[in-house]
Parts: sequence; structure tokens; C-alpha cells
Amino acid sequence: MEPSWVSDQETKPAPEPLRLVQAFVNTWDGDRGSDVLLDPAAARDWLSRAGLWNADRAPDPAELDLARRVREEIRAMLAANAGGPHPAPENMRAMQVVAGASQLKPHVGPSGQVTIVAEPAERLESGLLTLLLVIRDAQRAGTWQRLKACGNPDCRWAFYDRSHSRVGAWCDMATCGNRIKNRRLRQRQR
Repeated sequence: MEPSWVSDQETKPAPEPLRLVQAFVNTWDGDRGSDVLLDPAAARDWLSRAGLWNADRAPDPAELDLARRVREEIRAMLAANAGGPHPAPENMRAMQVVAGASQLKPHVGPSGQVTIVAEPAERLESGLLTLLLVIRDAQRAGTWQRLKACGNPDCRWAFYDRSHSRVGAWCDMATCGNRIKNRRLRQRQR
């Protein structure tokens, strides 16, 4: 069973804990025209279920703006994973704000496993820092490059490329892949 914070539209899920980053990016759905991070109550609900928020209040507009900017910066990184250009450092400012405003805490588990965790998510920056830690761990593990943004500019859904060749370009070949291929065919025929 999927965690409650994963979209029911997910067809190519990333492995845990990278799935959290994927689900966060997919809080914006281009096909449906919906954005969970626009509504404070919906954002509080999703962020709480995902373990990124535990405050008694809903995130304020500035916090939600930061969350949306971080989400789109991560999406730009996923587009680079899919063969697009790498984001310029000046286009990564929201993630730099999160990294600079949050505190890390080492944690030793019962088996001696040492991890780094963000301080409790009373501030949204702490919850967003959790996403950056997951990204760092995935980059080290070699799974990060498989998390990509769909090549359909109208979609940009985050998907996990499980193909042997690692060249997957679409969140779903039957929809986005066919849409783009048909567009290209029509352009060539003109």
C-alpha cells in the first residue's frame, strides 16, 4: 500500500526514501492544473502526512512560496537528469535559503546506523531540508539520476526511470510520449 502522501496517479514510483522527493515535486499536476502547495490547509495536510510539517498552524504564504520555489528548483534538477540543461546556481536560491536556515542533527539508530536528520519541522525550512538530505543520499547511492521530469513541457511530472538503458523520457509513454511524438509528426508534415 502506498503512503497517503503519494499521488494515486503515480505510475513509476521511486524507491524509498526518494519517493518523498518525487511526491513533493508531484504536488503540482500540470495535467489536472492543481497545486497542493497553493492552499494553506491542503498544504498543511499533505506536508504533515509526508512528515515535513508538524506545527499546529498552516504554513503562511511566505513559507508556501518558499516550498513552491524549492519544488520547482528540484524539478529543474530532474529535467537535467532527463538530459536537459543543469540549473544555474542563481536559479537554486530557494534551496540555498533552506540549506542555510536549517540545522542538522546527527542521529544514531539502535543498530549503530548514523544518519543526519533535520531538526523537528516547526518551521517549513526544516521539513524542506529533509528533502535535500534525501537528494544528497540518493546522489551518493546513484539513484538520483533515475528520478526525472517528464519530457512533455505541459506535464513535467516526476517519474523514476527503471529502464535498463536509463534513457526514459516520459512519465507515461501512452500519454505524454504519444502526445509529443504526434506533435513532432505534425510539425514535420507542415
